[in-house]
Amino acid sequence: MIASAVLRGRLATRVGGAGIKDFARGMSTLRKGGRFESESVRNTSSLTHQKEEGYADIVPKTLEDTGLPMKFSHEYYNHSHLINPRDKTKRTTAYLLLGAPKMILASIGRSAVLTVVYALSASADVLALGTVEVELAGIPEGSTATIKWRGKPVFIRHRTADQIAAAGSDDESDLRDPEADQHRVQDPKWCVVLGVCTHLGCVPVADAGDYGGWFCPCHGSHYDLSGRIRKGPAPTNLEVPPYSFIEDGEKLLLG
Repeated sequence: MIASAVLRGRLATRVGGAGIKDFARGMSTLRKGGRFESESVRNTSSLTHQKEEGYADIVPKTLEDTGLPMKFSHEYYNHSHLINPRDKTKRTTAYLLLGAPKMILASIGRSAVLTVVYALSASADVLALGTVEVELAGIPEGSTATIKWRGKPVFIRHRTADQIAAAGSDDESDLRDPEADQHRVQDPKWCVVLGVCTHLGCVPVADAGDYGGWFCPCHGSHYDLSGRIRKGPAPTNLEVPPYSFIEDGEKLLLG
């Protein structure tokens, strides 16, 4: 009985893929002392039956005798075909040793650059003062208003018709820094210039000088009604700041 149970276990392992009918037919044949061959095995080769210790031992002759649909070598299951041969040059280690310091230096450089940029950037309160709105209705015709913008004085002159004509006629004069009046103003009635002398940075006096514009008492520079240098050591005209008219010309926006 023990030998019969062992034989059934081995036979079930060998013919597991042959089907239940094959297995039942084989059991019946073995009980009668006959010979069993599964159809899948019979298609390839016969099995050898040996008598050992009173029961039959089934041994396949070759690998094909197992009846598997395809055969695999032992090397296939070791996945040796997927393993790359070892790189004897140790390039991975070399790349790591060379690349890591470069990445560290790049990070330090980036941090240094960002620190400098943030330190030089204007603060929120400075940016808020970057633009100034001026009510033009409060400046009478023929007068000059002084506005502080970005820490510098700005002259806003409300010119009369005679002053506009005089500034235009000076375009043909011998100017040290030639520039037409129409290129220095957006509206002929309003002349807007920085109140900083181009000689040494002094603040000129409005409605003074030989040309009725501005006069710098420090070294005697004379500017006309368009802010152009006419006499004295100043090399260039008074600078025109960036500005625009808003709200249908009722206000002037500096910056």
